[in-house]
Amino acid sequence: MADYKSGDTASWDFEQVRRSQSNSPARRSQSGGSGRRTQDSQPPANRRRRKKRHFNVVTYILFVLVTSAILAGVGWLLINDLCAFNKEDITATIEVTADDTIGSIADKLHDAGLIEYKWFFRLFATVADAKDKIGTGTYELSTEMDYRALIVGMHNSSGNLNSDTVRVTIPEGYTVSQIIKLLAENGVNTEENLLEAAKTATFDYDYIDNNSEDISRLEGYLFPDTYDFYLNEKASSALNRLIKNFNSKLDEEKLAQAEARGYDLQDIITIASLIEKETDGTDQANIASVIYNRLEGPGDKGGTYGMLQIDASLLYALPDHTGPITNEDKQVDSKYNLYKYAGLPPTPIANPGLASIEAALDPADTNYYYYALGKDGKHHFSSTLAEHNAFLNSGDYAG
Repeated sequence: MADYKSGDTASWDFEQVRRSQSNSPARRSQSGGSGRRTQDSQPPANRRRRKKRHFNVVTYILFVLVTSAILAGVGWLLINDLCAFNKEDITATIEVTADDTIGSIADKLHDAGLIEYKWFFRLFATVADAKDKIGTGTYELSTEMDYRALIVGMHNSSGNLNSDTVRVTIPEGYTVSQIIKLLAENGVNTEENLLEAAKTATFDYDYIDNNSEDISRLEGYLFPDTYDFYLNEKASSALNRLIKNFNSKLDEEKLAQAEARGYDLQDIITIASLIEKETDGTDQANIASVIYNRLEGPGDKGGTYGMLQIDASLLYALPDHTGPITNEDKQVDSKYNLYKYAGLPPTPIANPGLASIEAALDPADTNYYYYALGKDGKHHFSSTLAEHNAFLNSGDYAG
C-alpha cells in the first residue's frame, strides 16, 4: 500500500470541490448570464497563447532588422570589391593562357590579391561577356582597377604578349572572304584562323546558322565600318564584333513590316546585298524598287516573272571571273545565277552598308522594272522593256 499524508487527501478534496463549483449552473450564472467569460475567468492556456504570438512578432522584426543589416554589410563589401574601393595597393602580373576559363582567371586574380570575391567576379564577367574580351597574354594589373578595368586590361591579345591595336575600315559591299583577307593583312589574326572561326565558331545570334561550316553563313552580317582591333585578337571575337555592330543597326519596327509582307531578315539582307553591289551610291531606293517589282509584279513587263537577272549575284558564284558577263556565263547552273533561277539567291552576296539595308526595308514606290548604267556613271531606270532597249541602243549607255 502506497505511503501518503493526510494533507494530500485534503488538498485533493479541495481541488475537486473547486472544480465542481466552477462547473455548476450557479457558478456560470455569476458571469452575467451571457455565456461569456470575464477576464479573470479566461483559461491560462489562452493567455499563454497570446503571449506567444506577441513574442513571434518581436522575433520576426528583429530577424528582418538583423538580416537587412547583414545584407547591407555584404552588399557594401561586394561594391567595394567591384569598384576597387579601399584596397591595399597591389600590382601583379597575370598570365592568361588559351586553356584558361573565367573561373580560372578569377582564381588567379584572387590569389594575386586583386579581387576578394571570386564568385562575384565570375558573375560580373558573365554579364559583361568577358569571355569574348579576354585573350591570352601577360598583363600588368593592380588593385586600382575595378572589375571592368581588369577585364579591359586583359583584352584580347591572343598569341601575343602585347596589347597594340590596329584600326581597320571595312568597305561596304565586301564579302566575307574579302573581309577576312583584309583583317589578316592588318595583323588582326591569321587568315587561316579567321577562316576557321568563320566556319566553326558559335555566334549567339539566331540568324547565324551555327550548324553550317560554310563561311557564307556570315555573309551579310559583318557590318562594314571602322574598327579598332587588337593585334592577334581572338579570331572569333573579331568577327563577333562585326556581327554585334550589325545587330545594333537593325530596325525592329521596319523588320516587322517586312515580315508582314512575307520577307524575313535573311531576305532583307540578301536584297540589301544585291543593292549594295549594284548601286552607284545614290540610287539604292530605286534599285530596291526594281527588285521588289520583279519579285512581286505580274511579270508582264517584258516577261520578267520574278527573274532578277542581276550580274553581281552570278559573279558571286564565279569569284575568279574577269571581264564582262557572257551568254555562256549565264548558263552556269548555280542558284546564284539569277538569269537561270527566279527569286532571291540562297544567301546574301556581300555585306551591305546601312543605306542599302534601309533601302531594302523602305524601297521607292516606282514602276521601274529595268536599269542600266550610263556613261555618266549613273543608272537609268525604265518601266518597260521597250524603254530599256531604247536606252541600251542609245549613245548614253555605258556598254
